[in-house]
Amino acid sequence: MIKLTVNGTERSFDGDPDMPLLWYLRDELGLTGSKFGCGQALCGACTIHIGGEATRSCVTPISAAEGQQITTIEGLSPDGNHPVQVAWRDLNVSQCGYCQCGQIMQAASLLKDTPKPTDQQIDEAMSGNICRCGTYPRIRAAIHQAAGQAASGKGDRL
Repeated sequence: MIKLTVNGTERSFDGDPDMPLLWYLRDELGLTGSKFGCGQALCGACTIHIGGEATRSCVTPISAAEGQQITTIEGLSPDGNHPVQVAWRDLNVSQCGYCQCGQIMQAASLLKDTPKPTDQQIDEAMSGNICRCGTYPRIRAAIHQAAGQAASGKGDRL
């Protein structure tokens, strides 16, 4: 029996310990914000937080999450007002939207570790998240805006 905490709720799983965490989140828990993109940890659409760190859930076996705190896009902010989510809306970052949950989760992780990132730090941290629509300039601008909101005390904690 694998025990883990997802978005603050204790869960247990009695299935295949090698099953990708993404499938557990989507198929077992109905948390469909994290997307399947490549299945090889190359695109970032499946990004979640495990123990506060951005992680590709498509290649992470559920057994690796044993005892861990998992946060999905659904748990990032109960009301959708995390500074990154607010900035994403303010700047209309999303185009098709498929990759955006992963982008937001990666950006939130970056800002937790680097509260005032430079353009270069943003580009490096976000380089593993692919946006087929090419909204990279808006993504960078939104991260800068979110960094300013967090510094001024607006929105949820990063």
